[in-house]
Amino acid sequence: MTPICPRCLSNHIDIKNYGKKTGGTIGTVAGAAVGVSSAMVGAEIGAGIGVIAGPIGIGIGGIAGAILGGLFGGAAGCATGATLGEVIDDTVLDNYHCRDCDCSFNKQIPCDR
Repeated sequence: MTPICPRCLSNHIDIKNYGKKTGGTIGTVAGAAVGVSSAMVGAEIGAGIGVIAGPIGIGIGGIAGAILGGLFGGAAGCATGATLGEVIDDTVLDNYHCRDCDCSFNKQIPCDR
């Protein structure tokens, strides 16, 4: 559903999504940091699996485990941060901007300029 400006009833609305973008970025960084800090566990698991292939498998398995730990941590953090940011956009911030009358508003509080 396209939002409508409560002031001029225009449908020329921009969606800012500052909270979602910021939350996704912070979540990605935090998740990657947790993933990197737990990369040792991933490296150990990867090396354990790589034992089957010999010494080269241990090295490759350890590196792959560390990389996957960082990637999964970053992805999980991004999803969590973006979801939290979306809630903030919808409830706290004026997430919508009318291009016709320059009114900023959110879903719950109408524009009172």
